[in-house]
Amino acid sequence: MLRKSDIETYRRQGFLPGRPHLSPEETTVLRDACIRTCGVEDKDPARRQASNRVKPYLLFKWAADLVRHPTVLDSVEALIGPDILVFHTTIWFKEPNTEKSVPWHQDATYFGLAPFEHVTAWVALTPSTEEMGCVQILPQSHEQGQLLHADKPDPNLMLSRGQTIAKEVDPSGAVNLTMAPGDVSFHHTLALHRSGPNTSNQPRIGIGFSYIPAHVRHVGETRLSATLVRGVDRYSHFDMEPEPDGDATAAAVAAHRDSLQRFWRASEAIPEMGLIH
Repeated sequence: MLRKSDIETYRRQGFLPGRPHLSPEETTVLRDACIRTCGVEDKDPARRQASNRVKPYLLFKWAADLVRHPTVLDSVEALIGPDILVFHTTIWFKEPNTEKSVPWHQDATYFGLAPFEHVTAWVALTPSTEEMGCVQILPQSHEQGQLLHADKPDPNLMLSRGQTIAKEVDPSGAVNLTMAPGDVSFHHTLALHRSGPNTSNQPRIGIGFSYIPAHVRHVGETRLSATLVRGVDRYSHFDMEPEPDGDATAAAVAAHRDSLQRFWRASEAIPEMGLIH
């Protein structure tokens, strides 16, 4: 899917705009399955993100299939190599006419991974336009390294603690990643990005898959879990996650709960996370 020039653009700019990866038919099936299983939040009062919208590939077969989609993985492989783990996933479900938004941030801040080689594949299941609050990204911002973040207690911010770049960000050079259903964009873990409110009359649904090469490790004391989706894991930095044996079965729910508990515990304890507490 990706040419040499695309890979060079990603390395220089820190992102690739959306391009078709899924057929219209499979996108419709996936969108309907996402709404059926994740349209209503399974809300933990202690967290801003609904648990069924985090790592859904451990709970639901449709998400497990999507995270392993060969066309998506072909592009990921071109960017980070053939041995690929999915470390995290979040469904970004913006209801129509909502004030919900995502502030300027870097994904690397709250994952605690080293080295910084994680790539986010953002899969559009509906249109994602400026009116709907599409992702905005600052070209070449990944070259600034890890920046200081601060928590913001605004309930309309969709990140788990409202993590926001502490310094003022000049948005004048930002690029709007407008996307059609079935498009996938890619951005580097250090790229500064945000998204605004959905002022349209339609929901905006996208999924961010966090892929890492198998040699990347978590720097904290908590041993985390991940899923091998292509190639070989020669490093064993993570406990391997099981593929769900159905939708929200007892085994799937248990594996999902274990993975999220580890992730939340680690995100509050690793040294790098001290920057944003």
